[in-house]
Amino acid sequence: MQNQSDFIVKLIVDAWLGHIKKVDALLADWSDEQLYQEIAPGKNSGIYLIGHLAAVHDAMLPILELGQKRHPELEEIFVTNPDKSGLQKPSAVLIRQYWKEINDILESHFLKMNANDWLQKHTIVSAEEFATQPHRNKLNVLINRTNHLANHLGQLLLLKSKKE
Repeated sequence: MQNQSDFIVKLIVDAWLGHIKKVDALLADWSDEQLYQEIAPGKNSGIYLIGHLAAVHDAMLPILELGQKRHPELEEIFVTNPDKSGLQKPSAVLIRQYWKEINDILESHFLKMNANDWLQKHTIVSAEEFATQPHRNKLNVLINRTNHLANHLGQLLLLKSKKE
């Protein structure tokens, strides 16, 4: 059996990948028109939520020291501003492509990382803070982003129920 730390990391990475696959399945099942529907009246649209998740996942690249953002323009549209801001959103086709591209890159990196890699500081925390708060590591970022993904997956499932 692998060491306990690698085993725990595998469980966490597998949770991330499982949620990504669930969103992928929803995207494969929905037309672009369905993605533009609101989750509930006056709430975010599916396209906004996928764009938001893609932007947040893109921001993980520099935070985890895995490279630069691939699509920094997504942040203003999908993180800084709300769905109904009036900003022009990329097409559903592009959002689907960005979602896949960003998550494929993350998965490729995640599968190469070992427990020691994950327990290193991320770029948002200073060396001084990390010395006294070692839990502020890369694995903690993945856990928090997995929870964020799960929350929005729950919202997206409401869109699925509108389809049926």
